[in-house]
Amino acid sequence: MELTETNRDHSGVHNLAFQNDSDDGVGDTNLKGLGDNSQRIKNSQNKETVHINQGDEYINIESDLHENKRASMDDEQPRLKGHLEKRYDEVCEFCKKHKTRIHYVVYGILITAYLAVVIAACSLNFQRALPLFVVTVLAIFFVCWDFFIAKYEDRIAAFFSPGDRCLKKQWFWLKWVLCAALIIMIICWLIFDTTKQGSRQLISFGGLVMYVVLMLIFSKYPTQVAWRTVFSGIGMQFILGILILRTKVGFDVFNWLGIQIQTFLEYSDAGAKFVFGDKYTDHFFAFKVLPIVVFFSTVMSMLYHVGFMQWLVGKVGWIMHVLMGTTPVESLVAAGNIFVGQTESPLLVRPYLPYITKSELHAVMTAGFSTIAGSVLGAYISFGVSSSHLLTASVMSAPASLAASKLFWPETEKPLVTLRSGIQMAKSESKNLLEAASQGASTSIGLVANIAVNVMSFLALLSFLDSALSWVGNLFDYPQLTFENICAYVFMPFSFMMGVEWEDSFIVGGLLGYKTFFNEFLAYERLSKLIQNREKGGSMYINGVKQYMTVRSEVIATYALCGFANFGSLGLVIGGLTSIAPSKKKEIADGAFRAMIAGTVACFMTACVAGTV
Repeated sequence: MELTETNRDHSGVHNLAFQNDSDDGVGDTNLKGLGDNSQRIKNSQNKETVHINQGDEYINIESDLHENKRASMDDEQPRLKGHLEKRYDEVCEFCKKHKTRIHYVVYGILITAYLAVVIAACSLNFQRALPLFVVTVLAIFFVCWDFFIAKYEDRIAAFFSPGDRCLKKQWFWLKWVLCAALIIMIICWLIFDTTKQGSRQLISFGGLVMYVVLMLIFSKYPTQVAWRTVFSGIGMQFILGILILRTKVGFDVFNWLGIQIQTFLEYSDAGAKFVFGDKYTDHFFAFKVLPIVVFFSTVMSMLYHVGFMQWLVGKVGWIMHVLMGTTPVESLVAAGNIFVGQTESPLLVRPYLPYITKSELHAVMTAGFSTIAGSVLGAYISFGVSSSHLLTASVMSAPASLAASKLFWPETEKPLVTLRSGIQMAKSESKNLLEAASQGASTSIGLVANIAVNVMSFLALLSFLDSALSWVGNLFDYPQLTFENICAYVFMPFSFMMGVEWEDSFIVGGLLGYKTFFNEFLAYERLSKLIQNREKGGSMYINGVKQYMTVRSEVIATYALCGFANFGSLGLVIGGLTSIAPSKKKEIADGAFRAMIAGTVACFMTACVAGTV
């Protein structure tokens, strides 16, 4: 071992003195050292080869970086473009430069093609193409209106400013003249109408006056009521009621709209049939009614995405703002509640909710309680309730909600959100139309589940209450005691003052109890059975119990039930609005119950107007 180590050390030195000392021994030693040295050289070469093989990956990456660097340097060098590339760049530059004009040209071509289709359809059969013609005329009118308002708003305001100043100066005595003229017209109309139709309309009008007086007595600030809002809201109800229910044109238009909505909602049967099978109607509520909610929610989400609903709500809200003098926030929410639910409509003005007054917040909640959503409107139509009357009730209840709200909780603060602050409605968050449809269908899951579980739980609870009350009544030899009977006695005077026949007021009172203490689904389901019994005919009384009502009582009940004012919705509104505007949590909790009462009275006022006209 020591010799080997010594030879290993000398091999690296090559000292010539050792070679001269001995030719043999030293020579052998040198030969051996040279052999060892050559071996070491081979081993070192092998090791280097191994290291090189292990580092191939790094060498390749490094070489790729060098190649990429050279390629990037080559790209930086200017190169000549081909003929097609030059032409493509010129076309892109031209499109960017004349982008607006190109859009106008494309829109012009599409509009021209659409008008050509409308003209061709009208020339072939005008009666058949009448709906398309009316929609086209309305669309042209509103497009031109928006264009002129956006471009010449200042000039229009300046043109009418002298008249506006004159009106403000003379408004003190002019408003009393208008009120007196309106009262005289209503009295004369009631006299002539009573001689023609009978005295039933007078009862409905007296009921309207009674509800206004009761709301004034229990008002938060009775001395600060803005009567312009109250009277204009009731006046809008009368105008809508007369146009829709008394004139042939208005009745035919809303009747046609109701038929079209009913036909449109029937397309949900295709999806229900595919998912649940051909016998889906055997489970009517689960597989026939609830799919309508899903379908309508999907369509509404798509309309919000394209901006149609924001435009429509804005127009209706502007009309109520101008005629009733309400603030933009409460006007937009009231208009939105005609089409969407009580928790969805406040989302239209979500950024402004933290800055509204207590009276405005009360109006927002009242509007939600006094109307129904478009999605459940389709469900009620599927029960067999008149679609035209449901649609009319939804529209008429919007101004009624603002009138009842401002009567029950008048404005005592200065609103911060006005038209001058540039109020804007929220836009859809979906990126395209398909995503909007998917979001609408997904959003309806919670609504459908909420409807299903509430109906199941309330029916079970109602059955238990009826059994318990019947047991208590049996102790006093009155086993017919039920929850419906108790509600009928409580709400019987209110239903009679709406104009319901005295014999039917007991039944309508029970329906109002179902709607108030449970929900409107149970009430409309019960009303649909009464309508079916009348249509089938047969005996009106069985064992002393009336089986159906007159058509007039059914119509008034349809208007009175058309609202979300019930204790179940009370918690829904508090939770929904609190999540949207947490800073208003205390005000929401304080005013929710009063808003539910105001919403109930607003529905009763709408029923009174329907009974009067």
